[in-house]
Amino acid sequence: MSHRPPVALTCGEPAGIGPEIAVKARMALGRDVPFFWIGDPRHLPRGTACTEISTTAAARDVPDGVLPVLVHRFASGVVPGVADPAHAADVIAVIARAVDLVMQGQASAVCTAPINKKALKDGARFAHPGHTEYLAHLAGDVPVVMMLACPALRVVPATIHIPLAEVPSALTAAGLEQVIRLTAAGLQRDFGIVRPRIAVSGLNPHAGEGGAMGSEEIAFIAPLIARLQAEGFDLRGPLPADTMFHGAARASYDVAICMYHDQALIPIKTIDFAGGVNVTLGLPFVRTSPDHGTAFDIAGQGIADATSLIAALRMAQDMAAARLR
Repeated sequence: MSHRPPVALTCGEPAGIGPEIAVKARMALGRDVPFFWIGDPRHLPRGTACTEISTTAAARDVPDGVLPVLVHRFASGVVPGVADPAHAADVIAVIARAVDLVMQGQASAVCTAPINKKALKDGARFAHPGHTEYLAHLAGDVPVVMMLACPALRVVPATIHIPLAEVPSALTAAGLEQVIRLTAAGLQRDFGIVRPRIAVSGLNPHAGEGGAMGSEEIAFIAPLIARLQAEGFDLRGPLPADTMFHGAARASYDVAICMYHDQALIPIKTIDFAGGVNVTLGLPFVRTSPDHGTAFDIAGQGIADATSLIAALRMAQDMAAARLR
């Protein structure tokens, strides 16, 4: 068994399904993926078998079926399904603590449970759109990209959480180039793919159809792809998005870069709704997350599906190992 440090799993929004799926992940993974949970033991489901640890290394000695907990005390308990802004500062502090641990070499990677951004803004004036941007800030305001991954597909949206009407103006040659370069470097460093095959979608239907349905492909997407191909990047595109995601097409590339949120996320959530993983590429440490939210509507009922968290923890361990090769 490897003696690499365990993965740090943050508690996320304590009134959501994060605590429940953390326990389920531990039961499913045992010692296959050593990890510890950072949070308040009072927030775990009643009857959870857990043990408090004082060092991250101690997580490896905890018996199967018992959740190792690095304690972070919150001001109070929780009501499942009801976000309390009073918890916001501690939720944020747990994320920062996990980053400190991985930067100090006491954790091999960070896996983040879902947060409720409104509660963080209401309770602590959280200034970031989400986890990805906050983690980039903690790492020194480094440029990052969001990738969603499952065994059958990896996708990267070039623009993320903005209205569709704003995508054409937000999408630029410089921004797209940065996304392509960060994606290629991330697949090399974190997934061991020496020369990633990258498919790039068009923005418009039929990738613009020669300008009949839009000009962005002709104006800057195709010229950028040609220039990066000349540098040695293995790029294809711009491709019509509606023909990029059937089985034969997916077999021809390692990652698909799409122009906007839904163009990327609809195919991966259709292919593997429960097992997708959110990965941040470009950070100086490994970060993964389950590809779902807090699910307040089912929190506390014991029915939450831990499949995505289990996949995120496995991927975090594999990515951390890839960085050491």
